[in-house]
Amino acid sequence: MIYVGIDVAKDKHDCFITNSNGQVLFKAFAIPNNRDGFDELYQKIESITDDLTKVKVGLEATGHYSYNILGYLLDKGLSTFVINPLHTNLYRKSLSLRKTKTDKVDAHTIATMLMSDVNLKSYSNTSYHNEELKSLTRYRFDKVKERAKLKSSIARLINILFPELEKMVPTLHMASVYALLSEFPCASAIASAHLTRLANLLSQASRGHYGKDTAITFRDTARNSIGSHMPAKSLELKHTIRLIEELTAEINEIELEIKSIMDEMNSPILSIPGISYRMGAMIISEIGDFSRFDSPDKILAYAGMSPSTYQSGQLDNCYARMEKRGSRYLRYALYNATKYVCHWDETFGAYLAKKRAEGKHYNIALSHATKKLVRVIYQLEKSNQLYIKAT
Repeated sequence: MIYVGIDVAKDKHDCFITNSNGQVLFKAFAIPNNRDGFDELYQKIESITDDLTKVKVGLEATGHYSYNILGYLLDKGLSTFVINPLHTNLYRKSLSLRKTKTDKVDAHTIATMLMSDVNLKSYSNTSYHNEELKSLTRYRFDKVKERAKLKSSIARLINILFPELEKMVPTLHMASVYALLSEFPCASAIASAHLTRLANLLSQASRGHYGKDTAITFRDTARNSIGSHMPAKSLELKHTIRLIEELTAEINEIELEIKSIMDEMNSPILSIPGISYRMGAMIISEIGDFSRFDSPDKILAYAGMSPSTYQSGQLDNCYARMEKRGSRYLRYALYNATKYVCHWDETFGAYLAKKRAEGKHYNIALSHATKKLVRVIYQLEKSNQLYIKAT
């Protein structure tokens, strides 16, 4: 067997090639991160063997820097392994007591890991193309987080400009409220607004839910408001609303693309009550190829949701905490999906209630339900069967 270790970086990649006898075929060398560099690496591999099935290539998961060379290797039909940097780091430390870390050393370490066959799973074309869904779900996650921050700013500004408004509507973040404040961004502006204009604005934005009576109530309340007249804050409020509306349009566009991919994938995860295509897409994309995991416990560990363990002599940790290492996106998606599944599915709801009855804190009980959910998802994806709801 031929083993190729690649340490990925932005501008260049360090490579090391050896064989199963431990013979160094090519000492550590660097290739530029471009087509010529990729071709140089491939030519070196071809010069060693004609049988590409006997070649294993390993590289660290370094985010977007590894996408291009990974795609190139897969297109060439090479068996490629993407290794967690934490795994590489621990393996390197196990080889020597010296604190030696360079790109060349890492390339050699990766090749050695492949040679030692430490239960690594090869990367598939399915996993590579799944990156598009992962990219979309993470992009949406960041956009939603950005919008949530802006919504907090809206609440702060309204508390300054028209504090009474919050108690007059179900939520500040509704189309009618945004339409009102976009045109009349403070209490004094609403107080002096023409009633017909105010009523038409609210009626149109709320699709007839709010009319003239609501407009009168808003205007009368605004005339007695303690809100400050601050043009700078009013301008900030208008701009913040505009940014939220733009972000919402972008999020809707992203979600349409996610839904299109999920419809094409037809994943059985969507048959589980409470899992929408948004959360389902994030879970599926973060896990990737289920064949990489031998058991549901490996997925929990990948998400950083397995309990940490520390025992030495008579010392034992009595309160094991979640590791919280690995994919924070997967951890977030699984945790939030479990909440909805427990609400919509009687079996999961009863399981959560059982754990709560045992005296467990809600978050701990929910983590147990999450483990159950991961086992179900793993089984459905491996067997390609739909979830059967208990009756």
